Amino acid sequence: MNIRMEFPRVIHLFAEDVSVLLTQAAGAPPAIVHWGPRINADDHELVDYARTSFRPGIGNQSDVPYEAGILPEHSYGWSGLPGIRAHRTGAAWSPRLEVSSVTVDGETLAEGCVAQCPGGLVAISAHDEWAKIHVEIEIDLSPRGLLRTRTSVRNDGTGSNHLEVIGVDPSLRLPLDAREILDFSGRWGTEKIPQRHPVVVGTHARESRRGRTGLDATTVVAIGTPGFDAGSGRVWLCHVGIGGNHEHAVERSDGYLAFRGGELLLPGEVRLASGERYVSPWVYGSLGIGLDSASARYHDFLRDRSLSSHRPRPVTLNVWEAVYFDQDFETLADLATRAADLGVERYVLDDGWFQGRSDDTAGLGDWIPDEKSWPDGLAPLAEHVRGLGMEFGLWVEPEMVNEDSDLARAHPDWLLRARAELPPRFRNQQVLDLTNPEAFAHILGVLDGLVSDLGVACLKWDHNRDLIDAGHPGTGTPAVHDQTLAVYELIDQLRSRHPGLEIESCASGGGRVDLGILQRTDRVHTSDNQDPLDRARMLRWTGLLVPPEMLGSHVASAVSSVTGRTSDLHTRCAIAFLGHFGIEWDIRELSSEDSATLSRWIAAYQQHRELISTGRVVANGDFDPDAPALRGVVAADGSEAIYTLVTPPLSADSRRRVRLPGLLSDASYRIESARPESLGPWWLNPSWLDSTSDLDSVAEAPSYSGSLLREAGLDLPTFHPDRALVLRLVRIDA
Repeated sequence: MNIRMEFPRVIHLFAEDVSVLLTQAAGAPPAIVHWGPRINADDHELVDYARTSFRPGIGNQSDVPYEAGILPEHSYGWSGLPGIRAHRTGAAWSPRLEVSSVTVDGETLAEGCVAQCPGGLVAISAHDEWAKIHVEIEIDLSPRGLLRTRTSVRNDGTGSNHLEVIGVDPSLRLPLDAREILDFSGRWGTEKIPQRHPVVVGTHARESRRGRTGLDATTVVAIGTPGFDAGSGRVWLCHVGIGGNHEHAVERSDGYLAFRGGELLLPGEVRLASGERYVSPWVYGSLGIGLDSASARYHDFLRDRSLSSHRPRPVTLNVWEAVYFDQDFETLADLATRAADLGVERYVLDDGWFQGRSDDTAGLGDWIPDEKSWPDGLAPLAEHVRGLGMEFGLWVEPEMVNEDSDLARAHPDWLLRARAELPPRFRNQQVLDLTNPEAFAHILGVLDGLVSDLGVACLKWDHNRDLIDAGHPGTGTPAVHDQTLAVYELIDQLRSRHPGLEIESCASGGGRVDLGILQRTDRVHTSDNQDPLDRARMLRWTGLLVPPEMLGSHVASAVSSVTGRTSDLHTRCAIAFLGHFGIEWDIRELSSEDSATLSRWIAAYQQHRELISTGRVVANGDFDPDAPALRGVVAADGSEAIYTLVTPPLSADSRRRVRLPGLLSDASYRIESARPESLGPWWLNPSWLDSTSDLDSVAEAPSYSGSLLREAGLDLPTFHPDRALVLRLVRIDA
């Protein structure tokens, strides 16, 4: 066996401050030899550098140490997770790929050649003639520096011998000084609990076998130099872009560290007949100096694709916590009238509108208005809402069905199951088999009809059930992979019929937040928990992947329905401000004073939503328990910024200096504020705070240089816990 270190192809992709250096030696799939800060070198230097890790070994045979490529191969001595795991009834399980062609942005790169280009797509074709496997690898670096890769595996065998794919997990190799991991845990109503720990030898894996991202899922994994935070330390922020079963993993061995990720395939789930292929999900990685820099590349990626970037985000009222299942035209029309008076621009009718739906045990799947609650249908309400100048939105859960529904009774063969009996109920639900063409066509037709007939501008698309025991009816073979792709196809077809339709991804709150669904939707329901202090954490950490204008952020009742904690209206509005602002509250109980306050916040959001939807997200104080938590957006040109600050729940300090990241050093900024009644005893209030004006006020206000505010910071009382204030900074020297 010849060693795989002949004269290599070398590919240098660069974008902004990032470089990805790939080498492809002999017939081997490419390896990442550098993914980090931007490098500058000529072609000869790159070729010489590509040879620096070559080791001759003993006798030029298999004793040569193996350098793992983007798809590590067991057949060359790799003892970690193989990049491709597949077999034919137990044989052909250890593939040995030979590269047949490499292209960069569609242009063939010959052996022994070098390509240096600003971003671009590298495509590699490889095969194993013995195992009859053909592989296509794509490696893409966006113009803003977001790296992603995916792999397709094709069965090139003949006859009836299927190729079963167990898993495809590319290796995004990292430098060994990335020795600390940040990922997330959670549960219903308590999403995005951060956890930090060191990288150790072995594999740290976070799996979701729920058929959706999961309320306990990590969403992203950050691997970085020890002590990295929002604005410092090299950090690689990685993500697997699919909402079905999947795995995020960090793998460490001798001289090797990588992020590994892919779809978790169930036994027998992908069995390829001759000529068929499996395409893995995209695996993403973003390098930054600090979390916010890495996060910005994901935000740019989604802003290029979502309708959220194309028009101002409408202030939204969702009626769920106002009426729950108790619905009638008079009540809902009254809420709409009151909402319009406050300045609301989108009205969403939530769960409970359809046939037999007086609670969550029945009716799901029967998507026609309930005759008792809505004897004249939903059209009168939709017309009333639009007559008030608002958009009409509607809640649906198209993938699920109650056993107590006409649909389930008429089509029991449309329910996913791995055996003859149905899976255990989850939220009183079963899963509709959208891989069945008849079921798919039925749901597409129903949704198309609702959107067309009612003029629906937005669907709140829920997904409340884990996919447990989810098999294809009749055969029992696993169905999560096919079901996930069918959901994507359903959304794609619906939106092709209604290009202006917006969709919100909801899954018991934040249970389906991933780039598979986010490339097809325009908003996420961050959590079913509207408690503002919990939401501050969720908005921060969900926001590592999702830009603020796509994060549903609602003002709810004073007493949280989930935590029971009481918060004043200022706190609820202040924390909801840096997101897609909305209300989920029975606004009939508003006092005239609270109505005026809420209207002012809505008007302020409408004034500043363009900045929120386009600005770069910054943060501070994430890992200091004594520091205020800061989250903000800064205009691309540095002309203005908005920050939300929340004082710590318990601190040994009565005051702290808070640095405001993202400001221009050579600029001067006027400070405006929206603050609570008290941050502590009056004598702790610094002069700058007492002299600030309200948001958008033209009154005299203090001003300071950007470098002072960014590097030295402002003195802020932390005496009272859990107090929120909003600062707006406006450049005044331009």
